[in-house]
Amino acid sequence: QVQLVESGGGLAQAGDSLILSCAASGRTGNTYAMGWFRQAPGKEREFVATISRSGMSTYNKNSTKGRITISRDNAQNTVYLRMNTLKPEDTAVYYCAAGGHYSTSWRDYDYWGQGTQVTVPS
Repeated sequence: QVQLVESGGGLAQAGDSLILSCAASGRTGNTYAMGWFRQAPGKEREFVATISRSGMSTYNKNSTKGRITISRDNAQNTVYLRMNTLKPEDTAVYYCAAGGHYSTSWRDYDYWGQGTQVTVPS
């Protein structure tokens, strides 16, 4: 079992940067691959980025490449999502997830945090 708690969301202006954090407790360390997903009002949950257990491999949603970066610190049991040049379309609840597979599919993740809201007004 692992528990995930996201933080760092909030209200930001277009062009700003935010760093979201996901603190893991329980069975942690590099046991799981980690992912970030987001869900905007009225839309389905969508993949944002994923990182392998070691942190050596990452993959982003195509439209976020170069602007959003996932990283992890296994010693601190924390995964980060740095978002630069925020846009109104980044407005969503952001969830981190832990799973056995380095994957873009939410179905491959077993544990989820409660989410943190990011709002970028247009």
